[in-house]
Formats: sequence, structure tokens, C-alpha cells
Amino acid sequence: MPSRRVLLGLVGASVAAGLTACTPGEGAESTTTALTPDAAVGSPEVPAAPGAPTATPTATKRIRRSFIPDYQLPPIVGGLAPVITKIPTKHPIVFLTIDDGNIKTPESVTLMAEYDYPASLFLTKNTIADNPAFFNAFKAQGSLVENHTVTHNINMVRQWGYQQQLDDIVGMQEYAVQQYGRKPTLFRPPGGAYSNALRQAVAAAGLKAVVTWEAKANAGKMDYQVGDSLRPGDIVLMHFRAEFAADLAAFRAAQLAAGLEVVLLEDFLGVA
Repeated sequence: MPSRRVLLGLVGASVAAGLTACTPGEGAESTTTALTPDAAVGSPEVPAAPGAPTATPTATKRIRRSFIPDYQLPPIVGGLAPVITKIPTKHPIVFLTIDDGNIKTPESVTLMAEYDYPASLFLTKNTIADNPAFFNAFKAQGSLVENHTVTHNINMVRQWGYQQQLDDIVGMQEYAVQQYGRKPTLFRPPGGAYSNALRQAVAAAGLKAVVTWEAKANAGKMDYQVGDSLRPGDIVLMHFRAEFAADLAAFRAAQLAAGLEVVLLEDFLGVA
């Protein structure tokens, strides 16, 4: 059955505001009328008459479109979690995922709220332990915390055996439950590399799938493994970095140009 959030839809806020670009840093994814920039952001602001008091801007409310999932998450077979790189769907939707948690700024919270973007937050314990409560603001907006290991060892597949991989994954599962009250259902391997041993560890830890990507917002621009624009069902990778605003601006431009709605991946997969 489709998830409660997808079926019911949510009322989100969106403000007609531009993003201020940060200095880019180094890098380390039923037919419905598509959104246009005006439809997503709202009507342009009318200038006040000379001498008139300036009104306080208010958010433009819109109804988030809802979609009945036309894709079913593959089951765990032979003890191996499935690997999801892109969602095959006919719906005009895209999925935003944000990794790590290194840089924590109020600006990132504000921007996600203004653009009404739910996201899957693949967080790493060692990068969020200094301020785990920071991510509660994203939870309140409709995002969910998922598993990106305790240590973020990008060589874990090559350097570690099954048990050490499992311990690193389980450690983040336990930490997420402790801090956020929910057991993650999706796993993203550091660096994106995976093996059958890792897929086995992911399944053993109680997670439903390994999630990678084919598109990412990085250093203030979009990078695509396939094509040169966003496609329905793309899973987009971002990071909590100093260039968060610039990356989100690049994603937003690509999302609006493609006429896609940002939908929470967990809702569409039924694992929220």
C-alpha cells in the first residue's frame, strides 16, 4: 500500500526567494502537469507604493502533489539487500538525499523550509555527534534520518570484513534510534561502493536497501552520470557542506527546468 504521506499529500510552504551562492568546494542522483517556477514559488511580489509601509513577506502556501507509487522495492533475497540507484517511474518526481552532516548552518534549515523540500538524510555518527539535535529541524519539515555508518570509512568494502562492516552499520542504527526515535530503513555506503558482504551486512542490520545515485549537486552545479538533465525517478546526492546554498540552488534550477516534484524517497518506497 502507498505510504500515508504520499496518499494524503502535505501542505508545504514556498517563498519567492533566491539562493545566495557559497564558494564551491571540492566534490567527494501518471502524467501530471509539471511544475513551473511560478507555480512552485508563487506570484511575484508587488512593490509597495512610495511612502507606504513595507509589508512583512509571507510564505505562499501550495498543495504538494501526491503520487501513487508505480514501483515496488525489491525484497531481500539470499540475505542480500537490494541496491537502488534510480527509481523506474512514470511520475514526474525526483528524490533529494543529503549526506554526512559535517557543516551545520541555520541557512540550510531555512532554505529547505522555504523550498518545501523533504529529503532523506544519510547521516554519519562521527560527523553529527557534536550537535545531533541540529537535524531535528529537518525532521520537523518532513525529512527522515537514514544510515551512513558510524565512521564514514570510504574504503570499508576493501579494508574490512563482514563483521566490521556490520558493526559500523549497526552502530549508526542504534545511534539514530537513540537520537531521533526511528530506526533507519535505507543505507548509503560511504563513497557509494558496495559488495555482497556489505549488502549482507545491511540486511542483517535490519535495513531494507542500499541507496546510491546517478545525479548529484556538487560545487554549485549538477553532475550527471546519465544524460545532462534530471529525469523522473532520479535519486540526487547532496552534502551538508559549506557550499550547501549553491548546491541547493543548482538542484532547484534543474528540478524546476525538468518539471519534477520533490518527493520523499521513503514515502514512495513505503519504508517511512
